[in-house]
Amino acid sequence: MTTTQATMRRGLRARLTGSALSVLAALLLASCTDASPNTLTTATVSPSPPRSPAASPAGTVGPVAPTGASTTVATGLDAPWSMVRLDSGSTLVSQRDAGDVIEVVSGGVVRQLGVVPGVAAGGEGGLLGIAVLTPDEATVGEAWLYAYLTTATDNRIVRFPLTGGPGSYALGPLEDVLTGIPRAGNHNGGRIAFGPDGLLYATAGDAGERTLAQRGDSLGGKILRMTPEGAVPADNPFPGSVVYSFGHRNPQGIAWDRDGGLWASEFGQDTWDELNRIEAGGNYGWPVAEGIAGLPGMIDPVAQWTTDDASPSGLAIVDDTIFMASLRGERLYGITDGVHVPAGSSALVDTIDAVPYLVGVFGRIRDVIAGPPGTVWILTNNTDGRGTPGADDDRIVELPVAPLPPR
Repeated sequence: MTTTQATMRRGLRARLTGSALSVLAALLLASCTDASPNTLTTATVSPSPPRSPAASPAGTVGPVAPTGASTTVATGLDAPWSMVRLDSGSTLVSQRDAGDVIEVVSGGVVRQLGVVPGVAAGGEGGLLGIAVLTPDEATVGEAWLYAYLTTATDNRIVRFPLTGGPGSYALGPLEDVLTGIPRAGNHNGGRIAFGPDGLLYATAGDAGERTLAQRGDSLGGKILRMTPEGAVPADNPFPGSVVYSFGHRNPQGIAWDRDGGLWASEFGQDTWDELNRIEAGGNYGWPVAEGIAGLPGMIDPVAQWTTDDASPSGLAIVDDTIFMASLRGERLYGITDGVHVPAGSSALVDTIDAVPYLVGVFGRIRDVIAGPPGTVWILTNNTDGRGTPGADDDRIVELPVAPLPPR
């Protein structure tokens, strides 16, 4: 891979065979009666009505790329992990080790919004992903802040009513949404986001026990899909289970393209980091496969990178460009070609372009989101114990983006 452009070939993409689906479904159903801490009591619910994907933040159709000078939005953050922008103009950020959520008020003022109870930070665990469900989307007339956290016994998803307004947001009483996700000092996954279908998705790592990724009685090594209350959607691929896809090692980024297609970034072991197009019920290979392997019944990544060049975390899609934050690689990838394909289709082009930006400029990059129209925001992660903090680290940085010229 060069430092200016990477061209990745698409691997063979095989759907999970019917027999393999049956086996995993049987395991998942059996686990519903197991008393182990990795199982759930589930309920059958009606699927949420489909929602149209959000309008593209940059206001155009086609790929975009960073251009022009960056702007610092906020500084002095401590091991930040996830950020979410609110329509009010405020931005919420989780801090992994402190276990708190901070509010960045328009203009760059930073204040603590609240502390999440029960966070047991250590290694890669702590307060990880956050997401917000607004009153327009919720079935009740209040906003909710969702958080993925590591406790002393598990990883779990909780939620709080989000009260107040810009400069005075606060957290209401905690409610558990999903418990029993395996925890460890590493491989905790941790990204959560609401999809265009109105359902909550979460990435769960294998918690350092690689066999969990293929086991139907564990939530480890999976991408999970649930209602805002934590129940199982009726149209999930495995009846009675929140598991949406499996065979993952440590996925930490999820995003949807403008046709509703789900993408995920994933840490590899020693050789290949991955970008995957996620299919319901799909087996993504770990620990049998790492990277493009072409094995029957397993879905290969769309693209792969050496672990030194990536170690991917947050993911955002803006105007047909996938932006992927990279930690060890200390760069932001802009991935184009093959991004815009019909929902449910695996008909991708044979190559994609993955262009690295900001190589070494801001150090480790943990998250990326769409900023105000015509921009993307990145979240650095140099204070997490593995980076080299600068004077203002960690920080949120705004990057202007502009359409790429047609080929």
